[in-house]
Formats: sequence, structure tokens, C-alpha cells
Amino acid sequence: MTQDMTRAPSQVCTYRRHEFLARADERKDYVLRIEEGWAAQYRLLPDGRRQIITLFLPGDYCEPQWLLQGRATLPIVALTRVRARMLPHSRIQARAPHEEDSMIRVLDAMLALLRNREKWIFNLGRMTATERLCNLLCELHSRLAARNRVVQDRCAMPLTQYDFADIVGISPVHVNRVLQTLRGEGLVDLKGRWMQVRDLVALKRLGEVPLDPEPRVPRAA
Repeated sequence: MTQDMTRAPSQVCTYRRHEFLARADERKDYVLRIEEGWAAQYRLLPDGRRQIITLFLPGDYCEPQWLLQGRATLPIVALTRVRARMLPHSRIQARAPHEEDSMIRVLDAMLALLRNREKWIFNLGRMTATERLCNLLCELHSRLAARNRVVQDRCAMPLTQYDFADIVGISPVHVNRVLQTLRGEGLVDLKGRWMQVRDLVALKRLGEVPLDPEPRVPRAA
């Protein structure tokens, strides 16, 4: 009996830190779903200066646009050890809309990724260095919390000061100064590869992140 390959177990791949998940213009007949680890998509100038334009965290599809283009337009590198599930295009296309890893879910992820890139462009163009970094920390905290990876406002934070600098467009020295200020004000503490958010409301205010609306108290009759 012929096995239905759209239902067969998908292949799991592992990547070492600094190993490429994709190189520019590389053909891709699959999409990766990150199960563990962080990866970054970036551009380089001829002199080696780097701009990170996307971060892929656990639970993210990497890269949703491969489904439409069939190739990688930009390189993606592992920032940590990465474990990812390889999802062939044929498998995604065969899934029903309500199923995991279906076409509609991958396309939804692509739209979310594009909206986030728009936000990063706006932040780079209009926010101060402190606002940009606070906004990024709030975003990462929110994305990890949505995947149940934040416990008592503590979560993994493997980004180096060079990584932060290449996202928010400032020098690593400036990143260090901002982080020290935030720590001194009791907002956030980064130690090793972990982040402890101590005052999320204040961090959101500094990062121009809309605060969650307070629950409405019904009026007495």
C-alpha cells in the first residue's frame, strides 16, 4: 500500500549556532517550523555591516514566503542551536484549512511577519534608541508569552549586544548604556541568556507600546 506522504511524519533538522538555515537565492521546496532556538534573517553591506530584519522564535514558520517563491531571498542564520521541522510545500498544500501547518496558517504567519517588518521600519525611522530597544524587548516578551515561554516574567534572551545593535540600528556600546539604564531604573534585567522583566508597564510606556485596556468595572444599578 502506498503511504500518503502528506500524512507521513515530517523530518526534523538541527542547526548549530551560526549555521545557515538558508543562503540567499537558495532553492526551498519546504518551510521550516522552529521548535527550539532562535534564528535571524539579515542583509549585509559590502563592508560587513549587518541589519537584522526578522527574528524567528520557537513556534514561528521560517520562512513563510518560501511557500510562494520557492527560494530564499535573504540568508537566515541560527543565533542559537535550532531544532526545526521540515514541512514540504506539497504537505502544506494538502492540509485542510483547520489543520496544523495548513496553507492558510502559513499564509497568516507570512502576513504577521510582514506587519512586524512594517513596525520595525517605523521604529527605525521615528523612534529614539531607548524607545526602539524597549519596544523590541516588549515585542519579544509578548511573542514568547504567546508560546507559553515566559514564567513569572522571566524568559530566554540569547541575543548579544551586537544582535540588539543590528536590529535597532545603534552601536553595541549604545545598547549597553541603554540596558544599564533600564536595569538601574528597575525595569528589566538581562543576565546570561535570560531576561527578567520587572516592570512591564513602564517598559511598554518607554517603548511606545499600547497598554492593555483595564477591565471595565460594571456600574452599580
